Amino acid sequence: MTKLSEAIEINEAGHLAVGGVDSLKLAAKYGTPLIAYDVAQIKAQIRRFKQAFIAAKVPYRVTYASKAFSALAMYQLISKEGLGCDVVSGGELYAALKGGMPPEKIEFHGNNKLPAELEMAVAAKIGCIVVDNFQEIAFLKQILAEKDATAAVVLRVAPGIEAETHKYISTGQENSKFGFDVRSGQAEKALKAMLAEPRMNVRGVHCHIGSQIFAAKGFLMAVQKMVSLLKDWHEKYDFTAELLNLGGGFGTRYTDADEPLPANEFVSQIITAVKEQITAAKLKFPEIWIEPGRALAGEAAVTLYTVGSRKDVEGVCHFVSVDGGMGDNIRPALYQAKYEAVVANKPRALKEQIVTVVGKYCESGDILVRDALLPITHPSDILAVLSTGAYGYTMASNYNRNPRPAVVFCEDGQDQLVIRRETYADLLNCDLEV
Repeated sequence: MTKLSEAIEINEAGHLAVGGVDSLKLAAKYGTPLIAYDVAQIKAQIRRFKQAFIAAKVPYRVTYASKAFSALAMYQLISKEGLGCDVVSGGELYAALKGGMPPEKIEFHGNNKLPAELEMAVAAKIGCIVVDNFQEIAFLKQILAEKDATAAVVLRVAPGIEAETHKYISTGQENSKFGFDVRSGQAEKALKAMLAEPRMNVRGVHCHIGSQIFAAKGFLMAVQKMVSLLKDWHEKYDFTAELLNLGGGFGTRYTDADEPLPANEFVSQIITAVKEQITAAKLKFPEIWIEPGRALAGEAAVTLYTVGSRKDVEGVCHFVSVDGGMGDNIRPALYQAKYEAVVANKPRALKEQIVTVVGKYCESGDILVRDALLPITHPSDILAVLSTGAYGYTMASNYNRNPRPAVVFCEDGQDQLVIRRETYADLLNCDLEV
């Protein structure tokens, strides 16, 4: 087989393959749209993130940010690989537990955790709750008292660091909806409030500066800011952080224009910065936690579509329509995300026309790939959009009453259905006749 990227390859039949499985056979077996993951690619990326920590011989935890792709099969996979996971809702927490995640390796994020969700987390005795605001402190205090329980907590800080990313996925700046702001004194006030609660075990601090970050500079600035904060709080309150969670946001390659820093290099730079700053501050070395999500799942999947109609306006535009669209990948419509595509049944064919790949939804913004250089396509061709493993299925909708796609895991030439395609009947499961 010929490698086309880390996640996909061309097989002896001249077809696109995923995890050694012919994409045309996948499309015929499961239908389209279909999201197909190369499991070996996920495992390889996990190893890359771990390698730097192991080489540096520092305490660490790699935690999968499961909002990127939440599924029972994914939780089972990352659990077997020894990772933790973070969840951001009661639904994700329920799925993680059902997927076999050890409760002690689960951390609960979110800027508006509902009391019922916090009760669920406390009852499950999860690893830690990442506290995001003062109302949450009040809710958690009441719940712990009512349940006569304790909980490990981590303080989420908005460090005032703005990474080079889209405004919709930037989270570390002072005006973010996430976390306690440092400069205003919110973070210090929150720490004091939690330290005063005997039922709360404050294990450390957390920050997350954004997503799709290609350079380590923002992370290094965050390390400096966070360690400075820890030094100040150690001196004032004798608080020693057991863990320093620097979040995720590690960039992923969607197109040839993207040049993400390799995972192990990213982590190595972070470790070096933490060592330098902690040593200078004369603090106890904490566990370093990171939360890759997109960086584990993103490049590992392709979405297969069947080509349908075309619209050609010579000298103006060429539209190629497929049987999916914004319902299974909202990212291009939401924040102009860019993707690349290949025709799976003829990936080596001469690319001779620039087209816009559009979906079947009743929105002009239902565009999957702009300016895609492709061979001339025909109805029933299978089109593969690359690097769709993150924030595709988890953000999918039933707009226009379209079912969500199936998902398969592929490895060593074998395929396994992990999420079945929705049926029309599924779409009406919650509807009531009146």
